Amino acid sequence: MNKSVSIATPSDQAYRGEQPWGMASDLVIEQALTPNDDLWAPIGPDAWSRPLHINTSLGYYVHLLRVTKSGILQRHRHSGPVHAYVIKGSWYYPEHDWIAKEGSYIFEPPGETHTLTVPDDCEEMITLFTVFGALMYVDQDGNSTGYDDVFTRIERYRTHFEKVGLGADYVETFMR
Repeated sequence: MNKSVSIATPSDQAYRGEQPWGMASDLVIEQALTPNDDLWAPIGPDAWSRPLHINTSLGYYVHLLRVTKSGILQRHRHSGPVHAYVIKGSWYYPEHDWIAKEGSYIFEPPGETHTLTVPDDCEEMITLFTVFGALMYVDQDGNSTGYDDVFTRIERYRTHFEKVGLGADYVETFMR
């Protein structure tokens, strides 16, 4: 049985009760794709990260990754799942037979190792990533070369925001 949904005005249908004590506030970011370079932290040559949501208690972060060069960006293994949505451009993993193009959604399972590569014909790639756990960077043979997680990202963002004059604590804007 189909029921139609009516859209009411907020004044006559808003919830009147109290929200649970201790509940985190909503996080609303207008202009997530901002051209304001101060909000994009460099993470490598021609690559930047724009934090959207940082959650230390659950160990994940949501960010926009912007890359303006072709070639290998990084090789990594996941300790947790990753969700991605391609907003602009494209990228691929040589370990797979698919290309992530504008509008594509990708789920990456924990444990997988792959090499994030931006194709030669892509001038700019922007992808929304939700990263649970750590990215463990590895060489071509799987030897560890470093890692990134919610805490290393916080420090990277703190350093960047301090450098551009927003203050290190600006990172708290994105924490829930």
